[in-house]
Amino acid sequence: MTNNKFGHVPLSILDLATIREDFNEADAFQNSKSLVQFAEKTGFHRYWVAEHHGIAGVASSATAVLIGFLAGHTEKIRVGSGGVMLPNHSPLIIAEQFGTLTTMYPGRIDLGLGRAPGTDFKTARALRRDLHETVEAFPNSVMELGNYFSDEGNNGIVAIPGRGLHVPLYLLGSSTYSAKLAAKFGLPFAFASHFAPDELENALELYRSRFEPSDVLDEPYAMVTVSTIISDTVEDANFLATSGYLSFLNLTRGAPTPLPKPVSDMDQRWSEYEKHALQHQLKYSFIGDQTKVKKELQQFMAVHQPDELIVASNIYDPALKQKSYQLLFDIWQ
Repeated sequence: MTNNKFGHVPLSILDLATIREDFNEADAFQNSKSLVQFAEKTGFHRYWVAEHHGIAGVASSATAVLIGFLAGHTEKIRVGSGGVMLPNHSPLIIAEQFGTLTTMYPGRIDLGLGRAPGTDFKTARALRRDLHETVEAFPNSVMELGNYFSDEGNNGIVAIPGRGLHVPLYLLGSSTYSAKLAAKFGLPFAFASHFAPDELENALELYRSRFEPSDVLDEPYAMVTVSTIISDTVEDANFLATSGYLSFLNLTRGAPTPLPKPVSDMDQRWSEYEKHALQHQLKYSFIGDQTKVKKELQQFMAVHQPDELIVASNIYDPALKQKSYQLLFDIWQ
């Protein structure tokens, strides 16, 4: 089992290239560039961006392109997808994209894979893949993708670049499905508890108990994603957190928006039902000053024992977002 001391567990960042209220996509990419450079300088382990489509506050839809941009502005930090939604794509296309990235930035590119479309049904149809068949065929698509990175290729089909590069694969999930599949394939597994807290315990237990050693891993490697917002005072952090609350609220109401500015009157903006539902969904959001967040994270780590912690942080002001990550890293050290 993992050592409970923070410093023994790698600390990483998940980013959605957030589009903010009153700003645009170009601003989002520049903020991501600044954040990944900060992450590298500070000592974070890896930096992942996630594929979403048609969501007003998220600019990371062309995930491989964005990874190339971020890797090109850094020198050593691992950069990857958290994740690419494989049912949206041909495995060969993804193999060529990530083969290209790995050739350009050797030893630094991760390929995390999810099986949800990362969007609404109508947009998923526009991505031109058969929704039902591709989700059911996910295990075969993962195997096919892995074959393209092998020395032999896949049934006589070769990814160039890609073949022989053995790009590391990670399976992502918010349920037990991918946990069981990652265990069967002997791959690292990352659980999205920052928005899907209910199955965290079950998923980790299934992954660890069913894990089959592979050429990739001798033993399970469990990564868990949480949210943190840290400021000088608990009050400041709670204020900053309202941007994420509003963003989630708008999404659940079917009207996603760019990330709103923080507000001081949340009780005027959500119903009691919405408030409790949202707070449950964001159960693993650690919000407060360093003392409060350190205590809560120690409890979380002791219970779930992740091999790596990935952190998302939905803060409107990029400078305060970096400050929050700096305060988190200081806790970690």
